Amino acid sequence: MRSVSTVGDVADTCPATVARVDRGRAPGWSRRLAGIAFATAVAAAFVGSGSATAADGARAVPVQSGGPRLPPPAGNLGDLTRFNPSIVRLDTKVPEDATSAQSLGGARFGTGIILDERTVLTIGYLTLEADAVMVTTASGKRIPASVAGYDHATGFGLVRTVLPLDGKPMALGDSDRVKEKQRVLTLGQGEPEATEIFVLSRKPFAAAWEYLIESPIYTFPPVNNWSGAALISAEDGRLIAVGSLVVNDAASGQAGVPGNLWVPVNLLKPIMADLLSKGRRGDGANPWLGMTTESVRGNLMVVRVARNGPAEAAGVSPGDVVIGVAGEKVGDQAEFYRKVWKVGPAGATIPLRVLKDGDVKDLAVKSIDRSDFLKKATGI
Repeated sequence: MRSVSTVGDVADTCPATVARVDRGRAPGWSRRLAGIAFATAVAAAFVGSGSATAADGARAVPVQSGGPRLPPPAGNLGDLTRFNPSIVRLDTKVPEDATSAQSLGGARFGTGIILDERTVLTIGYLTLEADAVMVTTASGKRIPASVAGYDHATGFGLVRTVLPLDGKPMALGDSDRVKEKQRVLTLGQGEPEATEIFVLSRKPFAAAWEYLIESPIYTFPPVNNWSGAALISAEDGRLIAVGSLVVNDAASGQAGVPGNLWVPVNLLKPIMADLLSKGRRGDGANPWLGMTTESVRGNLMVVRVARNGPAEAAGVSPGDVVIGVAGEKVGDQAEFYRKVWKVGPAGATIPLRVLKDGDVKDLAVKSIDRSDFLKKATGI
């Protein structure tokens, strides 16, 4: 299994390997600080074809000796167990014929954060195409639930329980105020208390599955609770982001520094009502092409296309090199996505220029809303 870098490159890493943290440089930090890799089966799942397993190759994600120096622990963060009632465990099941079942598996689990007496926020790949959800609260109470909404653009998922939760809602904070070097707290399901970490950078994240976030939160040291875990402001105890991935280039201007990628909650606020009422964001979803790309020697290469997806229908094939969108050159994934999305919302025809078998070809890809390609989950 593999983890994804901030530029969309894929580095093979071990699915459950604890990364080494230099204790001599991080005195007083939690014993639970450790990095593990996320299966880049996610990439295959989001594009809708292919699969990735541990057989793809694995290696640990080390903390480089030249990595960032940790500030001393704050020591004044209060009772670190006070957030426990707001955290739940999510167990989801996906039909065997779902697009993501082969790559992400039919049974998934991770963390959720209670927003109100029946609503739980998590990271979307836990809920992607799920038709059965079980929520386990901090007290051990198990409550059936269903997927209420999923948003491909942000990666958020919302779950609604059939009965009221016995935990404590966590208020949303202001993720735009989060700055580099700021101390923050994280807590995932099954952990006895929150862990203190710090913000390493806020730079764009582009990934192979047509996903771009302009200002996510990267933290260090890497922690192993990333799948839907809460990132909490140490100042006011409010939720500021949701855990998504372990990455191998969390620092700005310094390669090889692993950390965690968090999706800021301010991205949820404008779409939350739509997710709860419609299962997806309202009008204006980004156009989805159904193609996975990777940067290969400075070129944006197509490595996979979704079976029966828009790109395949237009004649895009693995091995093609994307060189332009709507008459403009592209050089990397982030630039590619920005130019595709600038053409129009889902449903727009995207003019691509590709290098195919040594010839330059112009292809018109009729985009769709990614949500229309997924198996509709029970409850939406």
